[in-house]
Amino acid sequence: MRRGHFINGRERARNGECFEVLNPATRTVMGQAARGSDADIDRAVESARQAQPRWWNLSPGERERILLRCADHLETHSDSLIEPLLQESGSTLSKANFEAGYAPSLLRAAAGEARRLYGDTLPHDRPDRMSLVLREPIGVVGVISPFNAPLALLIKMVAFPLAAGNTVVAKPSEHTPLVAIQLAELLHEAGLPEGVFNVVTGFGSDCGERLVEHPHVGGIAFTGSTAVGSIIGAEATRRMKRVQLELGGKNPVIVLSDIDPHEAAAQVAVGAFFHGGQICMSGSRVIVESSIFEDFTDALVAEAEQLQLGGLRDPDTAYGPLICQDAINRVDGHVQEAVAEGAVLRTGGFVYDGWTYAPTVLVEPPLHSRVWREETFGPVVSVVAVPDIEVAIELANDTEYGLSAAVLSHDLIRGMHAARRLRSGAVHLGMHPFQSNTMAPVGGVGASGLGRSGGRYSVEHFTELKWISLAVGSPPAAEFE
Repeated sequence: MRRGHFINGRERARNGECFEVLNPATRTVMGQAARGSDADIDRAVESARQAQPRWWNLSPGERERILLRCADHLETHSDSLIEPLLQESGSTLSKANFEAGYAPSLLRAAAGEARRLYGDTLPHDRPDRMSLVLREPIGVVGVISPFNAPLALLIKMVAFPLAAGNTVVAKPSEHTPLVAIQLAELLHEAGLPEGVFNVVTGFGSDCGERLVEHPHVGGIAFTGSTAVGSIIGAEATRRMKRVQLELGGKNPVIVLSDIDPHEAAAQVAVGAFFHGGQICMSGSRVIVESSIFEDFTDALVAEAEQLQLGGLRDPDTAYGPLICQDAINRVDGHVQEAVAEGAVLRTGGFVYDGWTYAPTVLVEPPLHSRVWREETFGPVVSVVAVPDIEVAIELANDTEYGLSAAVLSHDLIRGMHAARRLRSGAVHLGMHPFQSNTMAPVGGVGASGLGRSGGRYSVEHFTELKWISLAVGSPPAAEFE
């Protein structure tokens, strides 16, 4: 399979320079994608720039209808997206089905926002004046999406800016370009006008930098690592662009003593090992009140050891491979270094097969270790004991990140006490920290990013406020002298 860019409603550059796309489960070539250049970005941006006024001038109801048709078409053809999700991103069948099912719901949620571009009327001291506040699109939005949820996250990053009247140029991860091209084709088939959504595949150094720097791109949405996001954010803000960054996380899970240790362990296992821990909201730092620490740790080890690893199409497979050899090296490096520094390896700590890493539980790693402080982005969870909730909160907040957090407890008062004090963009009580909601404001503080995505929060982020002042006649004569 060899695919070109999708620009102005059709596939292009199929015969140009390409790069290989690897299947992480088999480590074999599954296809080729066009290797984008600055010139390709320029063509895509120009296409989006020409289409944007026409798209914005459609009525809100028409944009809503088009996006709803896109959702219906995507739902009808969801089976065609399963295979690229399996082969490109190493998703299990259950994860691929979730993404393919979640994508239409994101489009439907965005469609409704087209009718909710609310403005304001402001009071004025002079009775012959009016002040109006309108909300307008910023123009062309550049989207740089990650490999770990290449369909759902791309749809989320694209759909809400489109609802607000923007057009989009997307550069998907070089690990997962093919599903993005297929998505663009499906949306065009459903009636999305030419130039409204464009995709250029390739590498950041070849074309991603140009997308961020392009003078006709008014805003950037990026989901990925903090290291890359900080560079993108600096470049975008230097050029006065609107920027939304959903970056890394080292997410804490506080386990309080009132909860059953086995119940808590089941929640932690899902939050830590889903998609092999390659989720920015993965709960990898677990902080447990000491009175249930041993029971909880034993239960978590049992949860990890009963996870089935194997074929991606087997519905019982817990997760698949990491995305590449570099990911394996990073994850194993964190684990082995922590063990050398004194952490207790209770289970895992080895490559199961190819690029699949075994579910790993570390107990009491040093608090300065990389596995505790840096984003591992693999199926590794570290567990430490604390005497009480106050120490747990303090330890949870001792990080540069602040994306998501969880408190496992049946005591609502204690749970809310922790939730209010945790420095995090989201806190989930009684659940693991990896949650989804089409309308929720997803994003973090500190090294976890800037801005929020989802629902009206995305729409507000990628629109500008315009104040219009009107003279509405001569001032009335004063009634009192």
